[in-house]
Amino acid sequence: MSDGSLKEVVIYTDGAAGPNPGPGGYGVVLRYAKHSKELSAGFKRTTNNRMELWAAIAGLEALTSRCSVKLHSDSKYLVDSVTRGSVFEWRNNAWRRTRKHKAKNIDLWERFLAAYEKHEVKLIWVKGHAGITDNERCDQLAADAAMSADPLDDVGYTQPVPKSATSVTTTTTTTNRRIPKPKNPGDLCRKCEKPLVKRTPKKRRAVKSYYFEWYLYCKNCRRLYMVEEAKRYN
Repeated sequence: MSDGSLKEVVIYTDGAAGPNPGPGGYGVVLRYAKHSKELSAGFKRTTNNRMELWAAIAGLEALTSRCSVKLHSDSKYLVDSVTRGSVFEWRNNAWRRTRKHKAKNIDLWERFLAAYEKHEVKLIWVKGHAGITDNERCDQLAADAAMSADPLDDVGYTQPVPKSATSVTTTTTTTNRRIPKPKNPGDLCRKCEKPLVKRTPKKRRAVKSYYFEWYLYCKNCRRLYMVEEAKRYN
């Protein structure tokens, strides 16, 4: 528990790779008092779980002093591994889940724990694609980052690349880059290129001084797009 002297920071994170494994990205929204900050990065080839970890790492490493943090993620892999103590057991057992099996993503777990243990952190699982504004914003940041023109190398990701992966990845990325950011119903989804429909949130969720009156939704891959024109100020 915080003694009240620490800054109280709220962080939302999200990460994705499509296909999995494939090009990926992460998005982060940090909030402290009246201040907010967004972070994102894209990678050439990675996995969903690695992007979820990268997002949490980026959010925690962005803090310049010890803080009381509420870190929200829709990743069961991240949240459950910490709240149930699994990751600490893996570390105590030389990063082995069992005698025969090593833990995955050790490089990122080590980096995450180094940042995590500098702060007082409470991990909170949130349901993805449920209209939670900061979670949706992270999802959009991650999707945009995954399609960036200059993606990074996820150096710690060592899974062999299948023979067909290069051609598939190149084709997908090139196609997605030609699709502009959706603004209206009928525009194409940047992930699967299916027409988007307009939806209204079941419950208005205010964030600071604004909320989104509606959003665009892909029935095929269930991706949401928060549209600037739909933003309404209270």
